[in-house]
Amino acid sequence: MDETIAGEVIHVVPPADHEDYDFEPEMASLAESRYVIVCRKGGTPSWLERIAAFLRRQPIEPITLVADSAAEEGTEITATVEETTITGVYDVTEFR
Repeated sequence: MDETIAGEVIHVVPPADHEDYDFEPEMASLAESRYVIVCRKGGTPSWLERIAAFLRRQPIEPITLVADSAAEEGTEITATVEETTITGVYDVTEFR
C-alpha cells in the first residue's frame, strides 16, 4: 500500500558508492543500482520541536528511502513510498 512521506534529506548514497558502505545483503539487493537516501522523517524540525524532543528524550526518527533518482542533502522532499520487508526502509514510487 502506498503512503506519502515528507522528510529532510540527511545523506545520499549514489549507486557508485555502495561498495564504500556495509549494507546487509537484503538492503544491498534492494538498493542495487539505485540511490539510498537517509531522511529525517517529518522534515526539518523547528528549534522548539528540537528542544521538546530533547527534553522528552524522543529522538527524531530517521528513515531510509531507496529511489531511482537522487535528492540533494539538506532539502525537504515528499515522496510516495511502499514499505519494504526491512524496518524503516521504503521504496520510492514517486517524488512530489
